[in-house]
Amino acid sequence: QVQLVESGGDLVQAGGSLRLSCAASGNIFRINDMRWHRQAPGKQRELVATITSGGSITYTDSVKGRFTISRDNAKNTVYLQMNSLKPEDTAVYYCNAEIRLRSSPLRRNDYWGQGTQVTVSS
Repeated sequence: QVQLVESGGDLVQAGGSLRLSCAASGNIFRINDMRWHRQAPGKQRELVATITSGGSITYTDSVKGRFTISRDNAKNTVYLQMNSLKPEDTAVYYCNAEIRLRSSPLRRNDYWGQGTQVTVSS
């Protein structure tokens, strides 16, 4: 009923920049929080950034000042601008959103994208 499709992952040198996008489509009534997570090889998935429907934003400490999350509600899309990338940012990045469907607008559902690979070389 809902799909989240990420794009923008790539191989980049340390100090470089990337912009990730995640577009939601389907039977959408409203999107609440939108988030970016990442999972590095051999590590647990971690929450990187969150943006609420009202525009409130939080970041994990390791990306503060380097990453910027934003959203375009008209396009049901969330972005992650990543600057000053470091090798330790290498991971699969996943978007995640809390979405209410037209068919059941009072129920909150959690959806995930398939992930996009970001590799930062030193």
